[in-house]
Amino acid sequence: MLSKNIKFKNFQIKKKIKDKKKLNKILKKELLISAPLLDTFKKKYKYSFKKKIIKKYKTYTNINLIGMGGSILGTEAIYDFLKFKVKKKIKFFNNLNNQIKLEPNKKNLNLIISKSGNTLETVSNFNLILKSQKKNKNIVITENKSSFLTSLANKLKAEVIEHKNFIGGRYSVLSEVGMLPAQLIGLNEAKFKQLNYLINNKSFLNELLINVSFISKCISQGKKNSVILNYDESSENLFKWYQQLVAESLGKKNKGLFPIISSMPKDNHSLLQLYLDGPKNNFFTFFGVINEKTNKLDNKNLFENFSNLRNKKIDQIIQAQRNATQVVFRKKKIPFRSFEVLKKNEETLGVLFSFFVLETILLGRLMNVNPYDQPSVELIKTETAKILN
Repeated sequence: MLSKNIKFKNFQIKKKIKDKKKLNKILKKELLISAPLLDTFKKKYKYSFKKKIIKKYKTYTNINLIGMGGSILGTEAIYDFLKFKVKKKIKFFNNLNNQIKLEPNKKNLNLIISKSGNTLETVSNFNLILKSQKKNKNIVITENKSSFLTSLANKLKAEVIEHKNFIGGRYSVLSEVGMLPAQLIGLNEAKFKQLNYLINNKSFLNELLINVSFISKCISQGKKNSVILNYDESSENLFKWYQQLVAESLGKKNKGLFPIISSMPKDNHSLLQLYLDGPKNNFFTFFGVINEKTNKLDNKNLFENFSNLRNKKIDQIIQAQRNATQVVFRKKKIPFRSFEVLKKNEETLGVLFSFFVLETILLGRLMNVNPYDQPSVELIKTETAKILN
């Protein structure tokens, strides 16, 4: 168990690993040198906004969130995973969109997030939203420095909240970037903060270190595709967040992991043949959620070969498919781990965020790459600016 709400089955390997002591030393060092960033995963973290801003804007039931990459993926993950608890609506603008059409007379809150304050796509989308809705209230989260967004915020008399410069976008989910919107939609930000508990939990740390050790071994053997077999639609954006985290953190110096999201059980009918009998360059993560509220099938129309579906809920069918796939993977000796969520809430999501962040940072250190920078991304920005000038 990673926590009381998450069943975790680690890769099927011996529990004694050679580099466990080395990994433990790396982790302890990382918790010190990366303390300012990792503090955002702890309850003691102090936000750059005051509680009164939540009270000021809590009446807004429609929110437009404009950002790219790490500025928006974390909130999308939170919103979709916990949508059943949320009564407000968020529209996400996370790519260049020529079809932005908003109702002109609706009361909306625009939340614009860009660490640099100069993100091309964010500026373009916000421009179209302003063109469509002139009376909205605006909150900008950006670094405390001169930028296009700080200048525009001053012109619009918008609220400006500091995006701490030591927090990279893909690590920002439990900072102002993710927690301000979480609070605006009525979620409890403190319950996401699980890192203090986790780093003092021997069982969690043991599973984490075994997990990282095995993934490192997979990479050394040429298994460089991290395939997520996701059996829960509401978790798709969680793994889009994971995809950016892994790709930007580890994809350097001709090294890295290729994170692939596979929607299950749909992909049984398209990709499973490749996973089972194709190149052995993958390791897999099964992810599922126990959901008691799914629909039950109609017995009247189930007969002959499908009589075994009588009285079954959709969730039970999905679980059966997930378990069956794991049986086949074991028989074929295909490496996998498994997460099964027993209860969806802020604490559960906080544990998952913490686990994947620590995993990625430790893998970066083992691979001798800096897990915090993204040097090559700037090349595209520079070339695009040259073409547009």
